Amino acid sequence: MSDPKPKVVLVGVDFGLPNFDAELSELGLLAQSAGYEVADRITCKRKAPDAALFIGSGKALEIKALAAAMGADEILFDQALSPAQQRNLERELECPVNDRILLVLEIFSQRARSFEGKLQVELARLQYLTTRLVRRWSHLERQRGGVGHRGGPGERQIELDRRMLNDSIKRTRERLGKVKRQRQTQRKQRERSGTFKVSIVGYTNAGKSSLFNALVKAQTYAADQLFATLDTTTRQMYLAAAEATISISDTVGFIRDLPHGLVAAFSATLQESVEANLLLHVVDAANPASFEQIEEVRRVLHDIGAGDIEQILVFNKLDLIAHARTPERMQDVLTHEGHDITRLFVSAHTGEGLDALRALLAERYQSFMNPVDAYTPANDDPRFAPIS
Repeated sequence: MSDPKPKVVLVGVDFGLPNFDAELSELGLLAQSAGYEVADRITCKRKAPDAALFIGSGKALEIKALAAAMGADEILFDQALSPAQQRNLERELECPVNDRILLVLEIFSQRARSFEGKLQVELARLQYLTTRLVRRWSHLERQRGGVGHRGGPGERQIELDRRMLNDSIKRTRERLGKVKRQRQTQRKQRERSGTFKVSIVGYTNAGKSSLFNALVKAQTYAADQLFATLDTTTRQMYLAAAEATISISDTVGFIRDLPHGLVAAFSATLQESVEANLLLHVVDAANPASFEQIEEVRRVLHDIGAGDIEQILVFNKLDLIAHARTPERMQDVLTHEGHDITRLFVSAHTGEGLDALRALLAERYQSFMNPVDAYTPANDDPRFAPIS
């Protein structure tokens, strides 16, 4: 018999910002992905976070009573908490308190499979822990060592821990640097071969790995859960219409409020997107928040320097769209900030629309290999003809 899952109460605070998840549905999915059972959810409205508790003292008492009534083992906040807020809340609620960032880190640590992925998660986790040391050792009073004995037996435990963490961060960065250099060597080899590079990007659980598997007949891990894929997988894909082989990569999914430390830690993985010739931006067509998710992915792509790379919007999970919402056209063009972006509806599960996607990839490959010469007025307009 398996051990019971720890119970959590989810807390969200509406500060009047757009796209507030009133149902805490995404936080619930994250909690379930990390192995928690959601006991209950509670939300409140505030104009600004309380400096000490993030929420008001009255709401804190309400959450404390709810957690006790539900037998919750932990409280999870949908927003990032400062170390002081987290520490104060734990004192007030008499229960472990964590936030969205730690939850994402926990999922990442469970899912990372490759050596590189594990190193990236470890680096992000260590960097997060350096800000939380006070929480762990706040019960210890400062002890003084002898004169001139810096770091002697009187040094506080928190300082020892910080040194150990900083040493671990340094070692992890060095090991990750070696892996990054290996990746760069592989990319340079692909560049020298003139390979057309495609990266699959998108919000987590949009079906990126399922699409990748369907296109290249691979067997990478794909599941209906958040962050099923953390490690970049690259395969060769043959396009019959172009009689050519391209390189296609499946990458880690993005999410709202993705911690900056995680984006930085996964820079090696995300580099595949930065250096791609084309991005397949996969969207969960059945998700009511799909357009908000598109904007979040665009924001992260801009942050990592991939915002100007050509995209094809691939609206996946066509088989899950209600019949009344089935699109009239399987392929059209959307305009975003003055740029036309091709949109295509597909189902990686049933295969519908995949032939059209392969045809689009073949077109983009041929355009890449045979770029149209830039327009020069002198060739076409007698006003710009050279003077004889």
